[in-house]
Amino acid sequence: MPLMIASWKIAPALAAGNTIVVKPASYTPLSTLKLAEIISSFVPPGVINVVAGPGADVGEALVRHPQVDKVAFTGSTEVGRRIMALAAETVKNVTLELGGKSPNILLEDADLDLAVPGSLFGVFLHSGQLCESGTRLFVPDRLHDEVVERLVALTKTLQIGHPLDPATDVGPVISKRQKETVLSYIEAGKQEGATIVCGGHEVEVPGCEGGHFVAPTIFSNVTNDMKIAQEEIFGPVLSIIRYHDVEEAMAMANDTIYGLAAGVWTRDVNKAYAIAGRLQAGVVWINDWHMLRNDAPFGGYKQSGIGREMGKYSLDAYTQLKHVHTSMVPELGKRKWYQVLFSRLNAIMKK
Repeated sequence: MPLMIASWKIAPALAAGNTIVVKPASYTPLSTLKLAEIISSFVPPGVINVVAGPGADVGEALVRHPQVDKVAFTGSTEVGRRIMALAAETVKNVTLELGGKSPNILLEDADLDLAVPGSLFGVFLHSGQLCESGTRLFVPDRLHDEVVERLVALTKTLQIGHPLDPATDVGPVISKRQKETVLSYIEAGKQEGATIVCGGHEVEVPGCEGGHFVAPTIFSNVTNDMKIAQEEIFGPVLSIIRYHDVEEAMAMANDTIYGLAAGVWTRDVNKAYAIAGRLQAGVVWINDWHMLRNDAPFGGYKQSGIGREMGKYSLDAYTQLKHVHTSMVPELGKRKWYQVLFSRLNAIMKK
């Protein structure tokens, strides 16, 4: 993911003829450094530059710098707000791809053989460390118990282990600090009255002692106003929320500060299209999740960001429009502005 995120920004910036300074995330700089090294072998010196270091120091200095004309950032909404404030000092253009609390709606006619594993893929890929993860699963009353039972049974088969082991389904979270954050959200969910039906604890993996593993966790009896349903956890935690009818599901789905992604599972694609049009999200998957295209826009509504990445849409963020006017009328007397001005001068002189 760090490599992909860097390429989503570097490629359109280069294509539009810009020079670039990349500040990789503090925990994951290596792939970006290697990418910049490769690119530097076939572009002139100074076209691509990498400055590594803490965001609070290096990142803020770059955002504030008067010679930086545009900032593109992927990260949390909290940091995105800070970048907007700093960019405002020099009125910089910004593209922000921020947090999410993406709603995943199962309709009553959903194919559960597809929707259940698809929903788990939507939330547990990369241990839940994807901004567009489907962390809120809306389930109709009639299907609730069966869906929970299926989700738990399938989750318990997932292999937690070393991320480079092909047998691993769920790897670690990025750091000790993030592990503690995820565990604190799990505790908050319990305190608010949600029920843990699976996971909810730290895991020790043989051969990876001291690693930062959290068991894939599922909460039931979640209400949409709970902390675990409103705040981005960025870990392997799923909140199941019951609904009575589709109108209620859509209202709860949109009842968040975020609007990055959403999903609908149904056998009726036309019904899904109607729902997709009303969901406040930049990406809506129907009977799928995490499927992105290089030629399709990616970005969020509301506090999930500003602008779009990928495809022709991304190029717009790295270019500026300019209007250049050239007159092809050489005679002064034929210029409209001269005719107007001259007639007024004559009128004044006659007075």
